[in-house]
Amino acid sequence: MPEKNDSFRNMNLKDKATTVAGILLLIILVAGFVLGIYFFGMAGMFKLLGVQYKSIWSLVVFVVSYFFLAMIVELFFTTIFKLSIRNMTGRIWGFLIRISLEFTSNWLVLFTVDEFMDSITLSRETEIMMALLIALIEIAFDNDKE
Repeated sequence: MPEKNDSFRNMNLKDKATTVAGILLLIILVAGFVLGIYFFGMAGMFKLLGVQYKSIWSLVVFVVSYFFLAMIVELFFTTIFKLSIRNMTGRIWGFLIRISLEFTSNWLVLFTVDEFMDSITLSRETEIMMALLIALIEIAFDNDKE
């Protein structure tokens, strides 16, 4: 059976456009799925905690802002976590450091997004409960075995 070598360089313009469009569509679908999970998760937490917001669009802006700011902050806090447990042997201390750093990063992002938005107002207690819940969920779903 002959091997088929479909290099991108050897494709015609129509095949290249189709390939690029397919990859972009896949990226958009994955990003939409992840943002949808964040959106419905935040909407559910807001409903449970009794947080009021002016419109659905203010909630969308809040979730998108939280998502992108959290990605940036997570880079720094993950580095701090890796450096702080590099020479540790106890798993309990590593877990405590991780939960405190995850909680702090989530609270910092929630606080920042809340302060910049007038259409959603979170109390400090709600911010703390949400940050702790998000930290626990992130740790539970993390596949990293440290």
